[in-house]
Amino acid sequence: MVRLVESMTGDHPARPVLVASNDPSATGLARAAAMGVPVAAVDHRPFKSDRAAFEGALLNHIDAVAPDILCLAGFMRVLTPAFVARFEGRMLNIHPSLLPKYPGLHTHQRALDAGDTEAGCTVHQVTAVLDDGPILGQARVPVLADDTAETLATRVLAMEHRLYPAVLRRFAAGDLSPVRLP
Repeated sequence: MVRLVESMTGDHPARPVLVASNDPSATGLARAAAMGVPVAAVDHRPFKSDRAAFEGALLNHIDAVAPDILCLAGFMRVLTPAFVARFEGRMLNIHPSLLPKYPGLHTHQRALDAGDTEAGCTVHQVTAVLDDGPILGQARVPVLADDTAETLATRVLAMEHRLYPAVLRRFAAGDLSPVRLP
């Protein structure tokens, strides 16, 4: 999120209008506020299993700023098909694997367990199917012989910080061609 906000300056075709989280203690909220971006937190826990009610509360904040694009970054809640449909073609997410490989959680350990020689990250459009939307960019990193899930995650995260801003810039300009980083 910080890298996205930092990137949206100068001739960038997008500007940040809100950083929202489902965790009121998320450090990203304070960082965004310090960067001058409005913030909102809607704690999902009081809503228990009522995802639609949680999303309704979240939408109150989103609708107030009327964003053209929604960028998910570290938002670890599965969104309902109705929420996703509302922003169809305008919502992006970053995932720490080379999709379609390893949707969901524990991606780095899964890559190691499979004996993969490379890993990476993917920016994709969000659809109602988890981690399955059209791919807008990928970045690759080698899997090293002594890698752990943690060391691999650190290298992938560095590439996420390069890839997501590049994809957002292109997407906001109307260019859907994929970004590929080595």
